[in-house]
Amino acid sequence: MKHSHSVPEPHTNTLHTRRQFMRTSMLGAAVSWTLPVFLEKTFMTLDAMAADSAVQTPTGKDGSILVVLQLAGGNDGLNTVVPHADDAYYNARPVIGVKPGQILIIDDLIGLHPQLAGLKGLYDDGHLGIIQGVGYPNPDRSHFRSTDIWQSASDAERYETHGWIGRYFDSCCRGADPTVGVAIGSEMPMAFAGENPTGIAFARPEQLHWSAGGGGRSAEALFRELNKPDEVHAGATVGAVGAALPHGGSTLDFLQRVALDAQVSSEKISAIAGKFQAGAEYPRTPLGQGLGLVSRLIAGGLPTRVYYVSQGGYDTHTNQVGTHDRLLGELGDSLAAFAKDLKAQGNFERVVLLTFSEFGRRVAQNGSNGTDHGAAAPLFILGGKVKAGTYGRYPSLTELDRGDLVFNVDFRSVYATVLEQWLQAPGEKVLGRRFPLLPIV
Repeated sequence: MKHSHSVPEPHTNTLHTRRQFMRTSMLGAAVSWTLPVFLEKTFMTLDAMAADSAVQTPTGKDGSILVVLQLAGGNDGLNTVVPHADDAYYNARPVIGVKPGQILIIDDLIGLHPQLAGLKGLYDDGHLGIIQGVGYPNPDRSHFRSTDIWQSASDAERYETHGWIGRYFDSCCRGADPTVGVAIGSEMPMAFAGENPTGIAFARPEQLHWSAGGGGRSAEALFRELNKPDEVHAGATVGAVGAALPHGGSTLDFLQRVALDAQVSSEKISAIAGKFQAGAEYPRTPLGQGLGLVSRLIAGGLPTRVYYVSQGGYDTHTNQVGTHDRLLGELGDSLAAFAKDLKAQGNFERVVLLTFSEFGRRVAQNGSNGTDHGAAAPLFILGGKVKAGTYGRYPSLTELDRGDLVFNVDFRSVYATVLEQWLQAPGEKVLGRRFPLLPIV
């Protein structure tokens, strides 16, 4: 059963210590003879953390899992969730508007872009929520600043150094395995930044191998590989922006800690990735392959609570139609394959996937048959326990803020809902104050 919902009023495993692991593992024995001072300090820091917390709450091995999917570059929400019954839409977009006969109808007002048949199937099966008009007060139209705001869950006027997921890790996952957070990519997202940074980032499991001596890569070479920025392909521009993780203290110390944490878990990750095969056919695209890898890690019981994946290219200032059609096709097909794969594993009920983009696009098409930076836009949330339907209100296309849609759902209400109702975490503590919850899960 699918429903339309407005925003309600606010309402109110024991693990071995890392000390033991570091002292007894083959890894420690293998590298101790070449251990630099900064790594020795890192081992000692991890010892102290383990002494403080040797118990972890439920992990991704036996609890709920969140997958965050960033649509980088500013996805055009109007051509994603199309207001097919509103003449103002077609007046504003005579060239790039989605034709009425192509739209995948959701209700009397809205429908999905024709390339999102995979998402329409999930909606019809009762597993997809569409959250309309999502944004924040005083929106910023800079890719970098708005991405920071979304990843830190801060007010537009406030600059934060910690991300909302990092604060969740600090509050609820102290003493957890480094793989409590996994980002598919070469950089840690700013959302993972915390008082005690945790989580690992890699684009391919083979990036995690350690070799020293015997002609293998040096520690320095390994760290460079693990922490190098993503390559920017021609034409990608800011569409690949993921907001690299800021950090306190020495840059070298932080990067080495991230690389060390990755190495601690590398054998486990590589074994899982190589052992489990996908139960669905994924698109041969970075997004499809990234979600396929996430699915294999879930199947293998990696104790991850939060996975982070990104799809770039949404900065569609010129000739939007072809590019946006392709991106949405990759998105819909990848998410449909991901859901099918999780169902085959028996894990679909344990996973919620949430999409976001740093902003939407302006209502009117520009002179280059594209769209410029805007504000409010829809989000998708899917999973076996998601209550399908539409949430929030579709924004007015005539009552605009400098040509942009006006939000009616604060994105932090979405975060608070996921934290409290899905991850069973203290939303107010993580986000700094209470936000209205949505009846999504």
